[in-house]
Amino acid sequence: MKINQLSWMIGGPQGSGVDSGANIFSRACAYGGLYVFGKREYHSNIKGEHSNYVVRVSSNLIRSHLDEIDFLVTFDPETLFRHIHKVVPGGVIIYDVNQENITVDKIPTIDKQANKRIKKFLSEKGVGYSVGDVVNYARDNGILVYGIPYVKLLEGLAEKLGNPQIAKMDVMINVMAVSASLALLKYDFNLVKEAIKYVFKAKKKVADLNIESAKFVYDYVLENFEETNYKLQPVGRDAVDLIIIQGYQASALGKIAGGCRFQSYYPITPASDESVYLEDNAVFDLIGENGSEEKGSIVVVQTEDEIAAITMAIGAGLAGVRASTATSGPGFSLMAEGLGWAGMNEVPVVVTLYQRGGPSTGLPTRHSQEDLLFAVYAGHGEFPRIVYASGDIEEIFYDVAKVFNFAEKYQTPVIHLIDKAMANSIATVKKFDLSRVKIERGALVDVFSDGVYKRFKFTETGISPRVKLGTENAIFWNTGDEHDELGHITEDHEIRTMMVDKRMRKLEIALQEIEDEDKAIVYGDEDSDYAIISWGSTKGAILDAMDMLRSEGYRLKFVQVKLLHPFPKDRVLNLIGNSKFLIDIEHNKTAQFGQIVKREILRDIDYHVLKYNGRPMSLSEVYSALKSILENKANKIQVLNNGD
Repeated sequence: MKINQLSWMIGGPQGSGVDSGANIFSRACAYGGLYVFGKREYHSNIKGEHSNYVVRVSSNLIRSHLDEIDFLVTFDPETLFRHIHKVVPGGVIIYDVNQENITVDKIPTIDKQANKRIKKFLSEKGVGYSVGDVVNYARDNGILVYGIPYVKLLEGLAEKLGNPQIAKMDVMINVMAVSASLALLKYDFNLVKEAIKYVFKAKKKVADLNIESAKFVYDYVLENFEETNYKLQPVGRDAVDLIIIQGYQASALGKIAGGCRFQSYYPITPASDESVYLEDNAVFDLIGENGSEEKGSIVVVQTEDEIAAITMAIGAGLAGVRASTATSGPGFSLMAEGLGWAGMNEVPVVVTLYQRGGPSTGLPTRHSQEDLLFAVYAGHGEFPRIVYASGDIEEIFYDVAKVFNFAEKYQTPVIHLIDKAMANSIATVKKFDLSRVKIERGALVDVFSDGVYKRFKFTETGISPRVKLGTENAIFWNTGDEHDELGHITEDHEIRTMMVDKRMRKLEIALQEIEDEDKAIVYGDEDSDYAIISWGSTKGAILDAMDMLRSEGYRLKFVQVKLLHPFPKDRVLNLIGNSKFLIDIEHNKTAQFGQIVKREILRDIDYHVLKYNGRPMSLSEVYSALKSILENKANKIQVLNNGD
């Protein structure tokens, strides 16, 4: 019996409630004090195509997903066909008994390549192409299969409640499937009930009806099915200290806590979720300096395009407001000119860049880390910018305030790199500690009365006193052209050299002033011969894989680099130390981070572990890749390709 260790997947057509079902399951587990990590996969269409959600549950901290599935929860045949190969022996499948005669070829949303792949797997196993055939194969291979008569159960619920219309409400099947799985896991239904209430909190009648259907199925499963090899049970941990949150929500909340009061955006996946969340929470409670309760707000503007989005954020920054815009790859391409204008005029502005698969439209709803070099070099000419990357959902929240501090202290654009995997993942994290959020506004002057105001005054640090637009006696000029200390256009060769040096000097100061812990962090055995170097959302799978390998006697360390530009060479070299082998792990074809590291520290990378198929690395993949390196069985470049 496996207790409180589970890899659970739900799947179905987009628009059928896969996300809400996964959220109910995740919240129910979190309410019981369990740790949760969930990964969402969906197509770039509104309705119909296959989507799935993997949720890993444990009584211990977890930071990544597994490829292997213990519980496969389905209410359509496509999910069964696409994911049967992932279910472990002794695992569980929940399916709709009314779909046993449906074959692979009858499912229009299974594309040709997937159809071919599914048939190849089934043929190699000697299995037919119907749901019934797959169910029999699963049983023969030690998988526990539970057929749920969803239609019959809806009819029974309709009769119980005296409402014939309920028999037609197949929109509730997602919740019924989730409840069936939690019944098999012997999980407390009261926690399931609370999770349903939360997910449907805006619609009480909908919540009440879904609770009725969930309880009806829960009782049916307990009465009709034998127990599984898995069990979930609440732990004694104080759940009040934990929150369950998605990455885009952490970024939005970090902006509110970090003093951002203006955000512009043009809708684009997956960045839009953050701005919509800010719109929904634009007015919020504040605690005043004297402890009084006050109201705060953030202005969120949906613009006509990304060019308008960044220029409007720049305008807000000039006015003295902490301002940002959020976008993804194609939108960031359009922002390059505005980014250069902000660099020329030394305007503090934050761009939250949610990376996705490119180029062009690319993979709108899939994961990548392909925009690192573009973020470092975007825009023509040379101007300073800071590029910073968070590694997990908790980091996102605290890092947001830091990137605003960097923007204002060094009066420069800051690009905060997140990605689709972090944006759409869900996890239990410790409740955010607001005392850790510090707001530093740099050389911002409220009053000026000292002669002629030189906005671009030459200083030893390159940082000039900054005022808000409209400050009395502080007149200055902004232009995209090169300028003098007042902002007047000039083409003088000496001033040009001085201005370029002034602007770029700020990066040197940033490298001196930013705390080492904010540049790069080391985990694991610092004396190990093997040093993993990576950035961004690979962090979770790396740390979980290191834990597994440590239990087998392998010693590794992981250097997570957060400040990507300017690159903290000395800090990274110090953390790498005397390690003999460097292992670069990232989500792109060309090892972009590895290129930067090699150039900066003048040392070759020994191994690259890369993935660029649009899906995030799993714990399973990273563990296998690292073990092959440790056993001296790996090629210099390993390309991971697990999907679906």
